Amino acid sequence: MDTEAVTIPELINWSVDRYSNTLAIADGEIRLTYTELGRLIDQAARAMVADGIETGDAVSVWAPNRWEWVVAALAVSRAGAVLVPVNSRFKGSEAAYVLKAAKVRMLFVANGFLGTDYATSLDGLDTPNLTHIIDMASNFADFMARGEGLGHQAEIDRRSAAVKIDDINVIMFTSGTTGLPKGVQIRGSAIIRAFDQCASEFGVREGDPYLQVNPFFHAFGYNCGMIVSLLKGATNVPVATFEPRAVLELIQQERIAIFPGPPAIFQSLLNEPDLDSYDLSSLRGCLTGAATIPVEMVVAMKERLGFSTIITAYGMTETSGLAAYCRADDPPTTIAKTSGRAGPDMELAVVDDELNEVPRGTEGELLVRGFQVTPGYLDAPQKTAETITAEGWLKTGDIAVMDNQGYIDITDRKKDMFIMGGFNAYPAEIERMMLEHPEIGLVAVIGVPDERMGEVGAAYIIPAHGTSPTEAEIVAWCREQMANYKVPRFIRFVDALPMTASGKVQKQELRKTWPH
Repeated sequence: MDTEAVTIPELINWSVDRYSNTLAIADGEIRLTYTELGRLIDQAARAMVADGIETGDAVSVWAPNRWEWVVAALAVSRAGAVLVPVNSRFKGSEAAYVLKAAKVRMLFVANGFLGTDYATSLDGLDTPNLTHIIDMASNFADFMARGEGLGHQAEIDRRSAAVKIDDINVIMFTSGTTGLPKGVQIRGSAIIRAFDQCASEFGVREGDPYLQVNPFFHAFGYNCGMIVSLLKGATNVPVATFEPRAVLELIQQERIAIFPGPPAIFQSLLNEPDLDSYDLSSLRGCLTGAATIPVEMVVAMKERLGFSTIITAYGMTETSGLAAYCRADDPPTTIAKTSGRAGPDMELAVVDDELNEVPRGTEGELLVRGFQVTPGYLDAPQKTAETITAEGWLKTGDIAVMDNQGYIDITDRKKDMFIMGGFNAYPAEIERMMLEHPEIGLVAVIGVPDERMGEVGAAYIIPAHGTSPTEAEIVAWCREQMANYKVPRFIRFVDALPMTASGKVQKQELRKTWPH
């Protein structure tokens, strides 16, 4: 299949035909082959048509990873509608903002997840276009029954055939950490084209049990998880919430081969006291990515978790989830210290404040250009114009260094940078260095106000298992390892760090706790 011009409905049909008898989903007792998955997708799409969903309508899923999420989401594309995933951790008012902004007509929820009654939480809130709420935990069968028979099948086939490669198939709302969430418009064809070769690099093969810890509402989960599974014929193994021991048990039970995720997840597994009692010999391929991943962690992931292939990557929702990635034969130092290089037909540039390209090895803002860049934000032409230049370059807001081979090292987000005594300090760089300390399991650094220096660093540390570091020891070690302006002036030992559902530290939550 030529993935340069393939729509999601075409991919679904191709996958069902190509991998017909291969196991597509393994969710507890639910086991579906690709043929069975295809039948359920079409049945759900017919049910949507029966409920009045028209071409171009917005349909949301607000739920944790589960097999029904896959069926509903892919049925949206078969019905010619637009998928609008909603963060499973959102409260009612946060979800209502997304539902109203995207004019969502149908919503799938899973009441009871983490004690949340999703549907009730929307009571009294402004969701003017919402006409249907389906609880996947209790009445998904009733919804699917409305798609029995083939009365709407011809309409489903017509709508699928009408989807074009330039159509917007998904709208993903950003986290909103710098303001109200923005709806990023994404072409399904761009996701397919971007991730096809990348998935080959970290070794996804037909029949591979593919652990889906990354939430489906996120680009890492939907694009790199659900769509990649269809591309390569992998078995989608959804996980609702990350809990180290439960995940280790699932790896052993399902013989997981592919396991992508952010570094914090793998560090948590490496910190698990009983790690060596689990059989992880099936693990083979991993895609991860962040600025804070030391070489020692890559080595530990290979030696203790058993991965034979690990690659790092860089992407944003605005780049269809991907802009750069390492190759399977890159050395461990390249994998750990960079986020890879541009993929085919993708461009990267590092520029100064005037958008002039800086010399290789010099820090600047990373720009991305290519087929995978969003055409713009939903109903926000001014924000789109501020973010995407007339020449098509997306301003990422990330600070990066590019080497002579085109590999990029993301040093930090522009917004996370703090200025200590006139020096620019980048938390991600400091975190990466601190993770080399044997008694630091996880660390997050933020800039905090200081009367004399303007801002100084504060480090929140989860000690490595079985260790008891002291503040004085950590500070002394940092002073030996890094320039003085990078050394955190405050150390706080914590049992946990506030995380998003996609495994990223919520630094805005840490800032709220300072100085209490």
